[in-house]
Order: sequence, then C-alpha cells, then structure tokens
Amino acid sequence: MEGNTIKIIVLSMYLLGMIYVGFVYFKRTSDFSDYVLGGRKLGSWTAALSAQASDMSGWLLIGLPGAAYIAGLEAAWIAIGLGIGTYINWRVVARRLRSYTEIAGNSLTLSDYFENRFRDDTHILRLVSSLVIILFFAVYTSAQFSAGAKLFETLMGIDYTVALILGGIVIIAYTFLGGFMAVSFTDFIQGMLMFFALIIVPFVILAELGGIEAAGIALKEVDPNYMNLIRATEGGGVLPVIAIVSNLAWGLGYFGQPHILARFMAIGSTDFIKKARWIAMVWVSLTLGAAVFIGILGRVYMPDISDPEKIFMFSVDVLFVPVIAGVFLAAILAASMSTADSQLLVTASSISEDIFKKYIRKEATDAEMIKVGRLSVVAIALIAMVIAIDPESSVFGLVSYAWAGLGASFGPVIIASLFWRRANKWGAIAGMVTGAVSVVAWTQIAGISQAAIFDLYEIVPAFLLSGLAIFVVSLLTEAPEEAILAEYDRMAH
Repeated sequence: MEGNTIKIIVLSMYLLGMIYVGFVYFKRTSDFSDYVLGGRKLGSWTAALSAQASDMSGWLLIGLPGAAYIAGLEAAWIAIGLGIGTYINWRVVARRLRSYTEIAGNSLTLSDYFENRFRDDTHILRLVSSLVIILFFAVYTSAQFSAGAKLFETLMGIDYTVALILGGIVIIAYTFLGGFMAVSFTDFIQGMLMFFALIIVPFVILAELGGIEAAGIALKEVDPNYMNLIRATEGGGVLPVIAIVSNLAWGLGYFGQPHILARFMAIGSTDFIKKARWIAMVWVSLTLGAAVFIGILGRVYMPDISDPEKIFMFSVDVLFVPVIAGVFLAAILAASMSTADSQLLVTASSISEDIFKKYIRKEATDAEMIKVGRLSVVAIALIAMVIAIDPESSVFGLVSYAWAGLGASFGPVIIASLFWRRANKWGAIAGMVTGAVSVVAWTQIAGISQAAIFDLYEIVPAFLLSGLAIFVVSLLTEAPEEAILAEYDRMAH
C-alpha cells in the first residue's frame, strides 16, 4: 500500500471518529443549555484542554511555525505574549466569570451575560455583541478551513477548493449534531493529539540535523541574528519597540475570545479552576515553544519550500513512516477543527439566543432554539468557506485580524464588568463599538499609510481606546442601580 494511501486512511478514520462523537452527543442533548454550555458540567482536564485547543487553532501548527521559519527567534515574542495572556486569563478572569454568569440570570452566551450584567433593557449591548461575534468569527473560522484545506491539498494533491469543502463538511457535521459537549470532548482528544505531535517533531528534526551543535552552526549561516531574540534577521538592527509590543500584545486578545470564555462559563465548579489553570499552562508553554522551534529548525532542514506555513506538514511527511505521519498530520486537522467547531457553536448560540429568541420569536422552545442553532452552524460555515476560498490566503493573517477584533471589542468590557463596580451599560456599549471600529479602521489605514506607527498590531490602540471609552462614558452617565451593585458585590465576595 502506498504511503499516501495509508495517511489518507488514517486521516479518514480520525474524521469518522469525530463525526461519531457528534452522533453520541446528539442523543444526549436534551435542552438548549446542554447544546451551548453542556449544562455547566466540564471537569478540569476537559475545560483546560478544550479551552487551549480551541484557542490555538491551525495557527499553532501552520501560522506560528511559518512565522518562525521566516523571522527566526523573533517569533518567540508572540509565544511569550500568548503564554502570559493565557495565565492571566485563567488566573484573573476565569473564576469571576464562572460565578458572575451564573449569578447574572444563568447567562448562556457572552451576549446574554453582558445584557444581564448591565441590566441593558435597550438590548443594544446584546445586538452589538452578537454582530461583533458573527463578523469576526466568520473571518476566524475561515482561517481554520484554510488550514485544513492546505493539508488536504498537500497530502492528497486535490484542488484547494475541493479540499476546503471536504474539511468543512466534517466540522459542520459533528458541531451540528452534538453541540457543546461534542465540541469539548473532541477538543480534549484533539488537544492531546496536538500536544504529542508538536513535542515529538522538533526533536526528530534536530536529530536529523546532527544535534544541537550542528543545528546551531547551520542556523548562523541562515542569518547571524536568526537566533537572537532582540535583533532583526534582516540587517541585524535591534528590533523596533513597535515590533516587540505588537507580538507581546497577542496576549491581550485572550480576555475577549468568546470560544475560550465559554469554557470558563461551562466548568463544573470554581473549585476546578486552579487545577485547570496549571494543566492549561503546561500545555500552552510546551506547545508554543515547540511550534516556534519547528519553524526555526525547519528553515535549515527544508530551506527551499515555497510556503513556510507548510513546514510542519512537509517535515512530518518526510520524517515518519506513513501511519505515524498520518496521525501527526491529523494534528493539523485537530488544531483547525478544535477552533472552528468552537467558533461555529459560539456564533450559532449567539444567533439563536441573542437574535432569534430576542427579536424574532420570543416564545421559542428549546427544540426550536437548537434547530436554529444547528442551521446557524451551517450558514456561518458556508460564509467562512467563501472567505477562505482564495488558496493564497494566509492563516496567520486571518487569525491575527479576527483575534484583534474580538479581543479589543470584548476584552475591555469583560475586565470592566468583572472588576469595576461603576461600569454601566452605556460605557460597555461605547467600549464594544469603539474596539470593533478601531480594529477595522486601523487595519484599513495601515494598508495605505507608510507611517511607522501603523506597523503596531491593531489590537493595541483598539484595546486602549475601548478601555478609555468604557471609563469616560460610564463616568459621564448615570451610576448603576442598587440591584446591579448588590449583584456585583455578591460575585466579588
């Protein structure tokens, strides 16, 4: 049997297994709460690994190694920023958000939480947050479909568009059927698969290069500053502060990612959070470091590849026997699917809970809500596939834009809602709109301006402007009513 055939069989078995999980949880989904939050029953391991697997996406095995392949150790600043952001999110946000979402009307979605937390009877906050989720998650999900399509295209030699459709069908199938628990359980499996693939591959590449000393000599020949954290690979100058800040600023995005925050909301008890935090930190630290070194070592192992974002899949294809290669290549699918399914579910939940039930059919039953949620999964997936239709689309670029949009729109509002008693609905609305508009505007201006300041990652100015808008508008408008303050005090204590 040919090597490619074996790999395809392994990948097919993996994909069928994920769909089977969807069928299993299809039978266990009894109400809308089960479909969107799994009845708040996640344990520490499932919460931690599903949060991180859904967080990192195909970007971890495609985008980050590709960035490291090009820029060298400079790319580690992104990993450092993400590691810091992960820890702070679990340490500072998780416990309060888990408590507050239950206290504030047992909120099932982020939009639901914002409306309940701020007692927004205008429903503007719910509508704006839903639109932000739909906009940026469509882009984010498209990056995952693109990552999967690149794998199928490379491995099977099939057309990119056909590969895109094939991967999309599988993700739609088990998200459509099983909802949150199917997504979380498959994310747990996918998180483990990603972990072992990322840890093993750089060590095998290093052995092929002849060990650390030989690899070090070869890397210096690429560029004397290739392994320098503070000097650029081109020209050898000290990295601009803007470049370092932009890479570290990826960590800011964590506070506003609905698919990650949903895991905090769904964990079975606040007592599980400490254990989950340490599981998450071990996973994140090791996988981010490994992804960077796959790109760096891949630069000397395969110096002439046309698409740096394919360094992981090319390395696996060459280094391992077909069965093992098939398993490790499935890790790319795992990374893409674990994020796409979570994003589809969050978007579908927002459409069904925050738009359909609130504005179209207020008396909707759980059965109707689940049906709308499932149809929304299909609709958003199709939109994402259209966005990803260009085979030259960059996974890194798509993720970067969507990550900034969600992080700047929701992050400051989440922080204010959990830690500032005086924050009110008008401040939250102003902050959310400011964050979203700032990301879009900064990106558009950066595309046409030569000014150095626009090299700054758009999440930085947008996050700061959003926070400022929340602060100023909240102080200029009426203070929260006593019932809101009492609820906040209950959460805080």
